[in-house]
Amino acid sequence: MTVVTAPTDTAAAARLIAAEERGGARLTAAMLVTPATILVAVGLLIPLVILFRYSLNEFVTQRKLMVEAVTIANYAKFFTDPYYINVLVRTLRVAVTVTAICLVLGFPLAYVLARTQSRFKNLLLMLVVLPLFVGSAVRAAGWMTLFGSKGAINATLMGLGLISTPLEIMYTETAVIIGITAVNLPFMVLSLQSVIENIGRDVEEAAFSLGAHPLAMFRRVLWPLALPGVLAGTILTFILGMNAYATPVLLGGPKFQMMGPLVYGQFAGVNNWPFGAAISFILMTATLLLTIAANLIVQRRYRR
Repeated sequence: MTVVTAPTDTAAAARLIAAEERGGARLTAAMLVTPATILVAVGLLIPLVILFRYSLNEFVTQRKLMVEAVTIANYAKFFTDPYYINVLVRTLRVAVTVTAICLVLGFPLAYVLARTQSRFKNLLLMLVVLPLFVGSAVRAAGWMTLFGSKGAINATLMGLGLISTPLEIMYTETAVIIGITAVNLPFMVLSLQSVIENIGRDVEEAAFSLGAHPLAMFRRVLWPLALPGVLAGTILTFILGMNAYATPVLLGGPKFQMMGPLVYGQFAGVNNWPFGAAISFILMTATLLLTIAANLIVQRRYRR
């Protein structure tokens, strides 16, 4: 009896070649990622480690000097003082509100941009991106000309006789929310537009052909498929809202404190590096925990 082993040998050789190709691909990927990993480690992780070490030091108020120590007094100071707790809560409230507004305003705009067949589509995308070419401080200054007691809004309303005294818009939480929303909205639109564009139009048409009305199609078809873009956009706008600096300072005024300006004030104002470092890590931890929680919730919903 003759035993034919050629097919087995051929299959084994094919598996060996495939394994070698996978190994080569992994090696190539590792070589490509290594420079960026080193850059991140040197430029981000090492400074964070140093900053964390500073947060455990003590600060001598009389001499305005940092003294080397290992203590959690700076963290205890933050969490036992109602003023700092209110600043953290206000920052969370503003960031969540801005994220929700950006999602509500950005989804329809992203859908129109994704579905439009106009030859001016690239121009429309440029109009969405165009505000990003202007700094946050410049845009906040523009809002100040609108919200001021003698700004365009109050001047128009008073000229029409609708109000007798100027509205207090400047140096309020509302002004800060409007300013940060204007800064973050393009990031939400671009994140959603890229995902919606990859959702086939035939999926929506199939839902309509089965008798679904537009709201049901959105809830049962479009929204679940667009969840990756929703997740990316909300995370990005939430992080930017949590760490906003120029807009809260200019539109909120000195009495309106958020975590970003508070950190800057500790470093540059009173020179309290240990407490400023502790506030920085509290801000970073709160942002990361809420981002991870939102990611897990959306991913769980997406799997369903």
